[in-house]
Amino acid sequence: MKKFNIRKVLDGLKEVSSSTPSVQVGPQENHLIQETLQSDHFQLCKTVRHGFPYQPSSMAFDPVQKILAIGTQSGALRLFGRPGVECYCQHESGAAVIQLQFLINEGALVSALADDSVHLWNLRQKRPAILHSLKFSKERITFCHLPFQSKWLYIGTERGNIHLVNVESFMLSGYVIMWNKAIELSTKAHPGPVVHISDNPMDEGKLIIGFESGIVVMWDLKSKKADSRYTYDEAIHSVAWHHEGKQFICSHSDGTLTIWNIRGQGKPIQTITPHGKQPKDGKKPEPCKPILKVEYKTTRIGEPFMILSGGLSYDTVGRRPCLTVMHGKSTAVLEMDYPIVDFLTLCETPYANDFQEPYAVVVLLEKDLVVIDLAQNGYPIFENPYPLTIHESPVTCCEYFADCPVDLIPALYSVGSRQKRQGYSKKEWPISGGNWGQGTQSYPEIIITGHADGAVKFWDASAMMLQVLYKLKTAKVFDRNRSKEDKGSTETSDEDPFAIQIMAWCPESRMLCVAGVSANIIIYRFSKLEVTTEVVQLLEVRMQYELNDIESPDGGEPALPTPGASPQTSGPPSHPSTSSNNSDGGNMPCLKVRSTPLKQSAGYQVDLVVQLVWVSGEPPQQITSLALNSSYGLVVFGNSNGLAVVDYVQKTVVLNLGTVELYGSNDPYQRQPRSPRKTRQPSGGLCDINEGSATSEDRCKSPTSVFLSVCPPRGANPLDHRDNSFSRSRSSSVTSIDKEAREAISSFHFSDTFARKGDSTLTPCLYVGTTLGTVLALALTLPPAGEQRQLQPVILSPTGMLVRLKGSIMRMALLDSTGSMLPPAFEPWFEPNVTADGEEREKVRKRRPVSVSPSTSQDLNESQYAVVCSEKQAKVISLPSQTCIYKHSITEASFILRADVVQMSQGVSLACFCANGHIMTLSVPGLRPLMDVNYLPLTDMRIARTFCFTNLGQAMYLCSPTEVQRITYSQDTCENLQEMLGELFTPVETPEAPNRGFFKGLFGGGAQSLDREELFGEISSGKANRSLAQHIPGPGGLEGMKGAASGVVGDLARARIALDERGQKLGELDERTAAMMTSADSFSKHAHEMMLKCKDKKWYQL
Repeated sequence: MKKFNIRKVLDGLKEVSSSTPSVQVGPQENHLIQETLQSDHFQLCKTVRHGFPYQPSSMAFDPVQKILAIGTQSGALRLFGRPGVECYCQHESGAAVIQLQFLINEGALVSALADDSVHLWNLRQKRPAILHSLKFSKERITFCHLPFQSKWLYIGTERGNIHLVNVESFMLSGYVIMWNKAIELSTKAHPGPVVHISDNPMDEGKLIIGFESGIVVMWDLKSKKADSRYTYDEAIHSVAWHHEGKQFICSHSDGTLTIWNIRGQGKPIQTITPHGKQPKDGKKPEPCKPILKVEYKTTRIGEPFMILSGGLSYDTVGRRPCLTVMHGKSTAVLEMDYPIVDFLTLCETPYANDFQEPYAVVVLLEKDLVVIDLAQNGYPIFENPYPLTIHESPVTCCEYFADCPVDLIPALYSVGSRQKRQGYSKKEWPISGGNWGQGTQSYPEIIITGHADGAVKFWDASAMMLQVLYKLKTAKVFDRNRSKEDKGSTETSDEDPFAIQIMAWCPESRMLCVAGVSANIIIYRFSKLEVTTEVVQLLEVRMQYELNDIESPDGGEPALPTPGASPQTSGPPSHPSTSSNNSDGGNMPCLKVRSTPLKQSAGYQVDLVVQLVWVSGEPPQQITSLALNSSYGLVVFGNSNGLAVVDYVQKTVVLNLGTVELYGSNDPYQRQPRSPRKTRQPSGGLCDINEGSATSEDRCKSPTSVFLSVCPPRGANPLDHRDNSFSRSRSSSVTSIDKEAREAISSFHFSDTFARKGDSTLTPCLYVGTTLGTVLALALTLPPAGEQRQLQPVILSPTGMLVRLKGSIMRMALLDSTGSMLPPAFEPWFEPNVTADGEEREKVRKRRPVSVSPSTSQDLNESQYAVVCSEKQAKVISLPSQTCIYKHSITEASFILRADVVQMSQGVSLACFCANGHIMTLSVPGLRPLMDVNYLPLTDMRIARTFCFTNLGQAMYLCSPTEVQRITYSQDTCENLQEMLGELFTPVETPEAPNRGFFKGLFGGGAQSLDREELFGEISSGKANRSLAQHIPGPGGLEGMKGAASGVVGDLARARIALDERGQKLGELDERTAAMMTSADSFSKHAHEMMLKCKDKKWYQL
């Protein structure tokens, strides 16, 4: 190990580190911490995906297993069973899923894709896999049909032909229904693509084929010819049977439904226009929009149901998409929030030739899944138990917390259960298949999502599930009715002015702080009691820093900038700040806090609102970093101008400081103001900031409350701070004028540590990280707990720079002398709205803050370690000597998007997600690389904005606008994942077929069966054209099925595998036998030819 040079540590940002960590040992740090984490403790894999399937395209339901499958336009498959049983699969091609068909009660699913491929999925294993694939090359697939308990899949094509595929072997049959054989010879035009195929419920030998042009053909499979043809002059979208097989119904492009008798070929027996206006003169109704799908379901008692989507009149402009339920003489039009992609009617029986007894309709919308109860009056919807509302408003930020306090989830659930809507169906959720996983992972996990409409949602993410616990609407704090003047003056997002940008949460104290895009910060306390807040308490803060050459009145040192915080607890927020110069163009905040009383339900209740106001005609810069500490009672936030510290106990701003002012006279950067300005001397006097015990207004005016709001002199062009999204530095140069103008506060960390170099006592501190890679420290002086905490001011003293790194500071953390993580001190939660007498309330208020930090028991000689990670590198600093003992260059060509110091079960680790898609973990404090996986390239900013690590090897990000992908980087979790995942397939007996009855059996009126194997097999139909489609064995073949031989269906799966293996071996034997027979035939032929050749020759002629 080489010894380090202290000057190089401080100034070595230009030095390029090697790919291995450069370990540096200071004079006092010759002892090494024994690190327990090793590379084999880490493994990266996806765990579960939650949320609504993004851009859905198709749907299927297994009525026996009660499993729902949804396909998407990106080739994804999402399978849903009972609440908590979900599964995600992906087709490699990424082509859109155009149709799904379950092999009912077989644990298999067929998917047809837009790239003309068909796939067979094995659902008998926890992670479904493809068993077979078939890729069509000459024809485009338009429709598929798989009859119940049949192994022959009908595939209709764009050319109008129908091919058959054996779903067991996934081989094409030689039996083909050609379009020119199906239609009449006199028909000159092509009938168009196949849009529907289904067999007659009462006669499996009769197949109905719907062509797009309006022709329907009844095909006799045995005689291989068309029995009947039904022609209508409007295009067909779908066809549905009556269960008795004597009638069928078609939906058309002009908004009509036609009902046909199978024996009457001329005209439909009835034509219905459900939403058309009926003219009085007997003419045809006005055409309507196409009816995209119709289903016809019968009941034993009462009228049948006709359910359809589309068909609305063209004059209903702006009307929402509708599902129409026609039952007898009543017609119910159910409006939907989004366009309908598909719908399915759930019935009691899987048999098409029995009374269907429909009980629910599953409606797949573009952005929602709705299940309607058909059995209750008014058709109420079921309460959806799946976490499909993540995207209710677009997600703008996320935080993930593992190993939370055990009482937290019950508390959030308790207040969240009161928010539920009423009027849902009383019945149980009908999609109830599968079984939950049997995992042993039981620690509480919570995900918090911030949304564009200002909502904050808390989710229970324990045990591989996701369930919404509680929803907080932060927009309630603000006045939604902004005046025209306000609208014209705001430069924040007018579309989403309440959007959440950053969240800080203390799980132990339940304090929550959110920062919005309109430069506002809201601090919330958790309460189990409802309360009405008469006046929302408000602090207005002016944050602006300009490098101006301002002379003090006496011509000496430059005057200190004026402070800009004015607490206001009443009156409109547009009231000028008490400390501001009113000639600077107004001190308007971007949002107006409501002035009327605010009724706050149990849950999170607003404690304080902090707003940044316009200064000198410039809008406030967006918040770039945020932190809170419940033990200290402080919230700190920063942007590209500086930082402000708010004491939410006393409702005051205790520090408002420009970034440059943090450095004091030790500013390492050569900061040159833009021409034509002169260089401004750094202002001093930052060592001890003491505001005394003045009133809040006087305290704001105190000149020792160092702040940076400086009005530019006339004629001076202020620096352009209009770009709300600060750009992080990508270069190693630290003297750039442009970068100097952009130095923003990027991260904070509160802790009890050694404030200054060589200190012997621990004091509360705030570490500040900037976008130029600097970490600065501020020492906190807190008044004693209890009454003094309410009265005496909090004092912050900048203590100088701790360390500098390449790139923006991402994360800071502290370790004790043994290498264990030191979490920040916290205050335990208490009920803020106690209804007891004043003495009891005072007792609650006086509860001492609790520090969970073991550092308080350390000997003073022992050290701490500060772990600092920037966009480019990580360093470990020994405290109080402030020497760099470890350094590692994480990336040179790329930059880190997210970094977290996390607690694993075996020790502490630094986890990083890089913009080039790599996920890395480093040991702490040694910074040894333990894992580096090229996982996911940064395809859009959503991933960068929402990716987060948490303790115990868990991480998450938004993989689409509607879905959360959870991953693990823990070897233990990867090994136990199979147990934790739910089972999709469970052994269920298939219901008995309907009884044919004596007379039907006697006179042949019952369902007619068909020996499809005899008809479609190779013996009778011959071999299929090999060039038509290519068979591709899937990765989940026999090997994949062996993985299914565990869990509940082990025996069944093993038996199935044994049969498949036996069948495979028999097939190989057949092939070998056939080859031997061919060889024998060839030998016999050659022998016969030889015999004929030599027949008439004498022995001496041979």
